[in-house]
Amino acid sequence: MGNSALKAHLETAQKTGVFQLTGKGLTEFPEDLQKLSSNLRTIDLSNNKIELLPPLIGKFSFLKSLALNNNKLTALPEELCKLKKLETLHLNGNHLRQLPAAFGQLSALKTLSLSGNQLRTVPTQLSGLRQLDVVDLSKNQIQNVPDTVGELQAIELNLNQNQISQISVQISHCPRLKVLRLEENCLELSMLPQSILSDSQISLLAVEGNLFEIKKLRELEGYDKYMERFTATKKKFA
Repeated sequence: MGNSALKAHLETAQKTGVFQLTGKGLTEFPEDLQKLSSNLRTIDLSNNKIELLPPLIGKFSFLKSLALNNNKLTALPEELCKLKKLETLHLNGNHLRQLPAAFGQLSALKTLSLSGNQLRTVPTQLSGLRQLDVVDLSKNQIQNVPDTVGELQAIELNLNQNQISQISVQISHCPRLKVLRLEENCLELSMLPQSILSDSQISLLAVEGNLFEIKKLRELEGYDKYMERFTATKKKFA
């Protein structure tokens, strides 16, 4: 992509606060963007070939939305965690194995998508995010869901298509969790904490494609309590 094209995009972004450059084969984050660090509210560089997010990302202090889906990122810089206004972060289809230690400082974050990466566990940093609504960790290599998940503030947690065989009973203590997606994992019925059914806020539990038949779930103690919540929620949205 030529400099003139980039320049035109930068001029538009200065007016709109939105910089979108997708599917252009970019191999690096455009350094010229830092000239607009106080203008930009949205950056979308999805479907490129970016391998590194530079530390200068920390300068975009007004950024509300960052999308880098389908790139070649293997790690994220600690500087990303300085973005105190960031509400939406989409990083689907990269090669991320973990999140920066300070990730819990993204205090405005509401939506986090990390589908199709190489995470092996639910990152403990997520428990510190108080505004979090939706977390998508589907299509990773997660094998277990640790105790720290009990502090997660999310309303929806998507763990579909992982390798989960163990879930901490703490998941039933999530204060706002309404939707839990666990489809296509490696769960035995005995490994599904019954308190999810009998004693949680969860009103939609999706567990198709595990190592048990769905009808067996209906025989578990607490299933009727879960169905009450499920039905009440359905009525609310009907």
